[in-house]
Amino acid sequence: MTTASSTEADNPRPPRQTDWRLLKMLVPYALRHKRMLTIALVLLIPTSLGEALQPILVGQAISLIRNEPVMFFLQGRTLSQGLNLLVVLLLITIVVRLTLDGIQNFLVQRVGQQITADIRDDLFYHVTSLASRFFDRTPVGRLITRLTSDVDALGDVFSTGAIGIVGNLLSLVVITLTMFTLQWQLALMLLAMLLPVTVLMVYFQRQYRKANYRAREELSALNSTLQENIVGINVVQLFRRERFNAELFRTINQRYVAQVDRTIFFDSSVSATLEWVSLVAIAGVLWLGGILVLQDALLFGTLASFILFAQRLFDPLREFAEQFTAIQSGFTALERVSDILNEPIEIRDPERQGRTPTDHPVAHPTPLSDSPLRSPVPGEIRFEHVSFGYKADEPVLKDLDFTIQPGEKVALVGPTGAGKSSIIRLLCRLYEVTSGSILLDGVDIRDLPQAELRRRMAIILQDGFLFAGDVKSNIALGETYSLDEIHQAAERTNVASFIEQLPQGYDTELRQRGTNLSGGQKQLLAFARAAIRNPAILVLDEATANLDVVTESLVQQALETLLEGRTAIIIAHRLSTIRSVDRILVLKQGQLIESGSHEALLDQNGLYASLYRLQMLEK
Repeated sequence: MTTASSTEADNPRPPRQTDWRLLKMLVPYALRHKRMLTIALVLLIPTSLGEALQPILVGQAISLIRNEPVMFFLQGRTLSQGLNLLVVLLLITIVVRLTLDGIQNFLVQRVGQQITADIRDDLFYHVTSLASRFFDRTPVGRLITRLTSDVDALGDVFSTGAIGIVGNLLSLVVITLTMFTLQWQLALMLLAMLLPVTVLMVYFQRQYRKANYRAREELSALNSTLQENIVGINVVQLFRRERFNAELFRTINQRYVAQVDRTIFFDSSVSATLEWVSLVAIAGVLWLGGILVLQDALLFGTLASFILFAQRLFDPLREFAEQFTAIQSGFTALERVSDILNEPIEIRDPERQGRTPTDHPVAHPTPLSDSPLRSPVPGEIRFEHVSFGYKADEPVLKDLDFTIQPGEKVALVGPTGAGKSSIIRLLCRLYEVTSGSILLDGVDIRDLPQAELRRRMAIILQDGFLFAGDVKSNIALGETYSLDEIHQAAERTNVASFIEQLPQGYDTELRQRGTNLSGGQKQLLAFARAAIRNPAILVLDEATANLDVVTESLVQQALETLLEGRTAIIIAHRLSTIRSVDRILVLKQGQLIESGSHEALLDQNGLYASLYRLQMLEK
């Protein structure tokens, strides 16, 4: 059993992207909601002005009490009138600021969630469009982490990060300009204190980012190990690997905890640094301001305003520190999500590749309701010098060259690893050929839209996969078939009696992967799923391996009707089940070494004859 961590190590991530490039990736998503975003940005202006105005009003109140010079709107007023006016103005600024803050935060959070949902949709669509080669090397747990927790963190990148940075920068600019209009020496001193804080923030940000990325990687490994053990729970328990796997899980979990501890350390360092510097700033204002007050160069009310400004100046940075974890986690998640979104889609439709589709007529399946027994126009399949390998240096198929005539029934035979299933995967374009070409009715399958290619064929695998849902939806698989068509498909494949014996018949709910059905019952539904599509080409990959003798007999009867007038490719290890096919192709180590009927191959006394006699001896 492989571990997720080893798989992660085999797939090193690309060079880390800058925060600016990551933010640019969010811009197209943000523009989809530009109306709400514009309102949220505009509301930052009055809230920043209100934040800068409040210390001035407090300072004016102190100056008024001490009979110091005050602003024009307070001149000529009594102490009581002036204080009442300042209190009213202060309350107005507080109410307006809190109201606008609430509206702005609501809009920002809503836009952030919409962006998160959009990215999740695009990521899901992109992942489901990737070739099977990508899933061969990528653990499922890793993808689940990126589609769930990583994407959830993206809302914080925008709402807490991008907009928060804009709001904090605007507050810093407004407060700084306001301070310089009041007293430039104190303003310059406070501004100078921001420089070392900024340097420390950048340093801690980089260190936190590295630790957070490693923590996310370990979380992916943790989820992959968990998913692997849950899916393979029967093997784990039958071979008594509970203790061994628990130790393996504990090791990965400890690595994850160690990386999380590092993120906590750097997060705490930022908060502690800001607290100390803000206290030093207030002390500096009191020291320099006190000297200026004693020299009659500064009003006492202005000093009081600067004490409040010293607190307000560091508030944006303090808020940034409080949101530091969410922001950097979001950037890390965005970086990991972008790795998936940047994964190239190897198999595309011709119009996306710039290829010009060949103008050949394409046979569409005959609707089942119009002709329940009549087959569609069968297709010709031609492999022209096809070579293929899952790895570049390890070829699986070597220079395959053969043609399957329309309506011909062909069986693929050979030892394990000969390349039989690889031929099916290439025919369906789950993988691309390394060299050569595959033609369907004279058209290169790369010149056909994938939906059209796969609509023309139906494949029944050895292990039929079922989705959570009722029986009829697992037969229709999202297509708009009527209930009558579903019934006809079940009757044609002799599975109607089995379905009608279920508790709610066609409405019986199935659990994930159809765990409330036996393997044979799941396979029966796969036959009905293929029959309802009335394909021109039918592919059976060990389709009857999981059926008992009685059920297999029923299915074989249904197959005789289903295969009539269709091109068929049959993979079977039990050679007795393919004796009636038109032709048998014998493969060995990815090469076609024999071809002919059952009797002809027996007369050749080659590999097929050896395999057949061996199976007869076993019986």
